[in-house]
This record gives sequence, C-alpha cells and structure tokens, in this order.
Amino acid sequence: MTVHADVPISDLRIVIPAGGAGTRLWPVSRAGSPKFLQDLTGTGRSLLQATWDRVEPLAGPAAVMVVTGARHEEAVRAQLPQLGAGAVIAEPSPRDSMAAIGLAAAVLLERDGDVIVGSFAADHVIRDAAAFRDVVREAAEVARAGYVATIGIAPEYPSTGFGYVHAGGPLGLPTAPSAVRVEGFTEKPDTATAEAYLATGEYRWNAGMFLIRAEVLLGHLAEQRPALNAALRSLAAVWDTPERGAALAEIWPDIERVAIDHAIAEPVAAAGGVAMVPGDFGWDDIGDFGSLAALLPASEHDGGRVLGDHGSVIRIGATNAIVVPGSNRQVVILGLEDVVVVDTPDAVLVTTRDRVQDVKDVVAALRELGREDLL
Repeated sequence: MTVHADVPISDLRIVIPAGGAGTRLWPVSRAGSPKFLQDLTGTGRSLLQATWDRVEPLAGPAAVMVVTGARHEEAVRAQLPQLGAGAVIAEPSPRDSMAAIGLAAAVLLERDGDVIVGSFAADHVIRDAAAFRDVVREAAEVARAGYVATIGIAPEYPSTGFGYVHAGGPLGLPTAPSAVRVEGFTEKPDTATAEAYLATGEYRWNAGMFLIRAEVLLGHLAEQRPALNAALRSLAAVWDTPERGAALAEIWPDIERVAIDHAIAEPVAAAGGVAMVPGDFGWDDIGDFGSLAALLPASEHDGGRVLGDHGSVIRIGATNAIVVPGSNRQVVILGLEDVVVVDTPDAVLVTTRDRVQDVKDVVAALRELGREDLL
C-alpha cells in the first residue's frame, strides 16, 4: 500500500523494545553497551537510531516510545534527543518482551485510549525502509480490525536461528489485501525442518514485529496471563504519578518473564485471532558475527569483511575473515580461512565462522568465572 505513505497514522503509537545483551556478539556487545546502542553497519548510526529513522515517519516523533533497562535510559536519551519526557519506559530489570510491550500498551491506553501499538525491536536491520513502512501501514489496518497483526519476513535460506510463521488462507480484509491468517508459530527448527518449511512456500520468518490495539492486547493478556495483566495495569495506572517508584518496587520483582510470542501470539493464533502481512524488505537481526558479516562489503581480494578501521587490519593468505578492530592495535591474520577476530581493549575473541552461534557459551563461561567486568 503506497497511498498516503507520507502521512503519519494518527492512531498508531510506536514502541521500540530495546533490551538484551546480544551475547552472540560478545565482546562487541556487552550488558552495559548492548548491540542496539552500537553502529554495527558502518553507517554512523546505531541500530537504535536507525530504528528511529525507519519508524518515526509512520506516526511522528511524539508517537514513539522506547522501553529499555534503567541502566540504559541515559544512553538511549543521548542517542535519541527527540524523545519526550514520558517517552522512555525504564524497566528496573529484564522481564522479557511481554512485560515490556504490555506495560507500554497499558501506559498508552491510560494516556491516549485504544490506540494501535506497533512493536519493532531496536536491534534489527532493514534494507528497504520505504517498503517496510508500506507493510506496516497494511498491518495497521489488520490491527484496527481487531486482529493481532504480525509481519512475516520472506526467508532467504533455511535458517535454524529464526522462528517461523505458518501462513494460512487470505484474511479477506479489503483494506489489507495481502494479509493472511496465521496457522501457528514454530520456534527455531532444525535444518531439515527449516528446509521442509521453505519447500512448502507457506512459512515465513518470525521477526517479532506486532501491531495490535491496546485494548485487544490487554484483553488477550487478561485471558491468557491474568496475573501479569493485573500487574501491568496497576503499574500503568500510576505510571505518570509520583507513586510510580513505589509501585515498581512492590510489583516489578514478581512480574512474570515470558515472551509475547508465547503469552499471546501462539495461543491467539490457535484461536484464529492472528493475521500476517508478508514483508519483502530485506531484514536481519544481526544475531551473530555471521549475520553481521553479511551486512558488510566483502573485499574483492580475499572476501574478508571489516567493521571499523580497515587500515588496522592486515590479512595474508587469509580468506573470508571477519574482523572487528577496536583497540587501536594492529590486527594481523596469517594463513587462516573463515576466521573471526574481534579485538577490544579488554578482550579478544578468535573463532571460526561455523562456531559463531557458540559465542554465547563464552559469555556463560565468563559468568561462571565471576568475570562480570567483561560482561
């Protein structure tokens, strides 16, 4: 849908969940400086700033809210000075996506009524922002009709690192001609299953993008997770008052940790209440150094890719290397293929392309050793 594509959607509110430590991108991404605060594409804009650039035209700057950890609020505001005083929801501790999005929806319901809440993570990369916005506009029509709307990404390969959405028949909504019913969601499958999914043509990647009316979201939550719904509604009722701090201290520690996919999307899809709009705009969540490399230009000489100062990297007889220089030291790779080298002032990671998914195990090992200073 391209008609009126430059006009903000008056009843849409954008929520940007900005959380997670990006453990598979250690030591670049740390708990104190997670990937969404960093420029991982060489554009001069962090992933959070790029998300703002992409979503702000949909609803206007006053309609964008960021949900992040309390320790990151200052950095988020520094990167996005356009955010208003009440446009950051700072969580005392992580409680997964349902609490983050649900609290934002409850606060928005208190402030603005039954608006459409569109949730788009802060750490995604989208290559065609205009096409993305066209898809969101159609998904907003689906949400306005009372459905949980999600966006299904055209799969580029049989990924085992992403979840999948199973597309059903057409939704039959005139204002959203591309929308289809969702038969179900599947978590990260094995390779054979992923290949079988792609062969059917009925599956798309689940990017965790949702649009839903605030009343509908909280109604589903009340049915599926009544205790969580009650807690979030209680917090929202006092969020813009001096009582917020005391309410957070009392309620937040017992908030259930659950993803919105499990809490709402999966059970509501089983009941026929979820619809999908297909998206073909080029998407990645930069989950590891392999996906990071795919976003960087490859050297014609040896296929190597560098994020940072190319002059600080020397590759001799080293093909397809991924290098992130960040310590002002000279990095030299000699005679190694498919190697990944990440050099930071306090930690160096050396692995291979086929082990990039296992970097999270390094973080777990450091935590066991009590090296919180490196996390």
